[in-house]
Amino acid sequence: MPPYSVLERRFARLDAVSDAAGILGWDCQTLMPDGAADGRADQLAVLRGLAHELLTSAETADALAAAEQSAGDLDHWQRANLAEMRRLHAHAAAVPGDLVEASSRAASKAEMVWREARAEADFGKLLPHLSEVLRLQREIGAVKGAALGLGPYDALLDAYDPGMRRATIDPLFAQLRARLPGLVARARARQAREPAPLPLHGPFPVEGQRRVGLALMRALGFDFTRGRLDVSLHPFCGGATDDVRITTRYDEADFGRALMGVLHETGHALYEQGRPAAWRHQPVGKARGMSLHESQSLIVEMQACRTRAFFEFLAPLVREAFGREGAAWTAENLHRAHTRVEPGFIRVDADEATYPAHILLRYDLESAMIASDLAVADLPGAFDDGMRDLLGLTVPDDRLGCLQDIHWPGGAWGYFPTYTLGAMAAAQMFRSAQAAEPGILAGVAAGDFSRLRGWLRAHVHAKGSLVGTDALMAQATGAPLGTEAFLAHLEARYAGA
Repeated sequence: MPPYSVLERRFARLDAVSDAAGILGWDCQTLMPDGAADGRADQLAVLRGLAHELLTSAETADALAAAEQSAGDLDHWQRANLAEMRRLHAHAAAVPGDLVEASSRAASKAEMVWREARAEADFGKLLPHLSEVLRLQREIGAVKGAALGLGPYDALLDAYDPGMRRATIDPLFAQLRARLPGLVARARARQAREPAPLPLHGPFPVEGQRRVGLALMRALGFDFTRGRLDVSLHPFCGGATDDVRITTRYDEADFGRALMGVLHETGHALYEQGRPAAWRHQPVGKARGMSLHESQSLIVEMQACRTRAFFEFLAPLVREAFGREGAAWTAENLHRAHTRVEPGFIRVDADEATYPAHILLRYDLESAMIASDLAVADLPGAFDDGMRDLLGLTVPDDRLGCLQDIHWPGGAWGYFPTYTLGAMAAAQMFRSAQAAEPGILAGVAAGDFSRLRGWLRAHVHAKGSLVGTDALMAQATGAPLGTEAFLAHLEARYAGA
C-alpha cells in the first residue's frame, strides 16, 4: 500500500478514537453521575493515550517521511492533508505519552472539583487541582515550544489556532484596548438618552424555551439526524463526527440566556456538520482552528441574530411559547432588550461591546500564569483587579470571578483569545456575505437563513483545513484578519447617533 494511503487509514482510526473520547466527554458534562468521575477520567486518559500512541508511533513517522518523498503524486487536497498530518504529528511527538495521560487525568479531576468549587464560591477547594493542571500545561508548552521553535504560550495557542502567535494578537488587542472604553461609554450615553426597554416578565418555563430553541436550530439548518440539544452547566458544542452534540443552560427568569446560547452553539454545529464530507475523517477535513470556529458561532449569535431583522422572526415564536402579548413582546422591544450595553460579571452573558474586556483579562492572566509571572494562589485577586480596571466592577465572590469558566480547570490554556479573534472574523465575514448576498437580512426576518448558510458553506465550512486562517480570511473577505470591521460594526449598532 502506498505510504499516503497507509496514513489515511491510520488517521481515520485516530479519528474514531477521538470521536469516542468526544462522546464520553459530552456525557461527563450532561448525564454522567458524579460517582463515575474517577472511572471516566481513567477511560478518557486511556483513549487519549491510545490516540497519542497512534499518532506518534514509528510506523506513522516512517509513513510520513515516505509520503512526503512522493508528495508530487498527490492532488491539492491530499497534499494539504499530508501537511496537516505532519503538523499534528509534530505537536504530538513533542509530548511524552505519560504526560498526555497525566494531563488528561488532572483536567478530568479538576473539572469535577470545579463544579463544587464554583457552586460554593470556594477557590481554595480548586486551588491544588488547578495548580496541577497548570504545572502540566507549562510542561506541555515547554516541550512543544522546544520542538516547534516557539515560546510555551505560543505552542499552546498553536494547538487551538494553527499559525496564530502572540506577535499577531498583541497589536490587534492593543487596538481594542484603545478603542473599546470610549465606544462603550458612547453606547451607554446613547442608551441613557433613549427610553429603557419594557421589562420581560417571567417565569419562562424550560419546556417553552426548549421548543423555541429547537425551532431556531431548525431554521438555521441544524441536521437533527446528526446531532442533538441537551443541558449542561456550561454551554458547549462537542460530540463526534456526524454526531454533533450541543448544550445550553436554562434560567426561568431570563429566556434570552438559553436562546442565545443555542444560537451560539448552533453556529459551531453548522461548521461541524458542513465540513467536507469526503474528508470528514481526515485532518484536512477538520475545522481550521478555534478563531474560525468562534467566528461561526458569533456570525450566527451576534452578527445575524442581534439584528432588528432577526427579532421580526423571533417575536411571534416567543409570544406563542410563553403565552405573552403586548408592547413588551414586539420585535422592536425584544431587539432593544437584547442589544443593551451593560458591564457584567459573567463572560458568557456579556454584550458584544464589553465581551472583549473579559477576553483581554483572561488572555493577560493565562499568559502570566504560563510564564510563571502569576501564581495560581494569586489568581482571584488578579482577576478581581482586572475586572475593576477593564469593566469598572467589584467582584463580590469567586463564583462571579475566576471560577466562572471551565477552560483552565479543563486544561484549555491558550484558548481564550480565539473568542475575540473570532468576533473580529465574524464581523469581517458578515460584511462580505451581505455584499455578496444582499437578501441575507430579509431572509433572516422570515426565518430563512439559507443565503447566509450557503455563503458560509462555500467560503468556510466546505474548505475544512485546506488553507490556513490567513488565506481563508483573505479569500472570503479580501483582507487579513483585522479590527476595522468589528469596531465599525460595534459603532454602528451601539454607539451611532
